[in-house]
Amino acid sequence: MSVQMVLLPVFVLVGLTFALLLWMASARSRAITGREISLKDIALGQPNWPERATQIANCFRNQFEVPLLFYALIALALPLRHADLFIVLMSWVFVVTRFAHAGIFVTSNDVRTRSLAWFAGVLVLLAMWIYFALKILLLI
Repeated sequence: MSVQMVLLPVFVLVGLTFALLLWMASARSRAITGREISLKDIALGQPNWPERATQIANCFRNQFEVPLLFYALIALALPLRHADLFIVLMSWVFVVTRFAHAGIFVTSNDVRTRSLAWFAGVLVLLAMWIYFALKILLLI
């Protein structure tokens, strides 16, 4: 697989993370300029942001949990030349589950549905790691 094919899902997921970062910054700025909150209320990291800003921030923060295992896998698989068609296809499936999870998180925030999207992503990522580990350990 070409480097571009392997890295494109990574770039898309990084794009989602930056989009959420900018959205969070905008929501927080609006909360401050709209006087929903004062700087002293959050200066020491207190959880006093309005609900909507917190919802977006939590979704952003979530991009640094399970996706880190995805980034690590790609960072290992690419230079070791084990990023094949299966890894690329599963990368796209994982990215789709992350978009679904984020979309649910910032809209309805239905925990049951959000959890299903999260769990689907975890299963895909687990399959990717098992596949990668078996290829490395069995030298296939």
